[in-house]
Amino acid sequence: MESLIILIPLALILIAVAIKVFFWAVDNGQFDDLEGPAHSILFDEPQRPQPSKSDKTGSSITK
Repeated sequence: MESLIILIPLALILIAVAIKVFFWAVDNGQFDDLEGPAHSILFDEPQRPQPSKSDKTGSSITK
């Protein structure tokens, strides 16, 4: 019975922290676009240009 004196306030504090974190996430836009990342895996990434034969280093990094 004495443990309830500790557990009830601890549970209330944890609930308050969870609610505060949830509202922080909503205010910062974490739930704005729920479908975008799911649809992005369906499309291919743009292709990088292939290095030409005149490129002696062989790197495909262009400036």
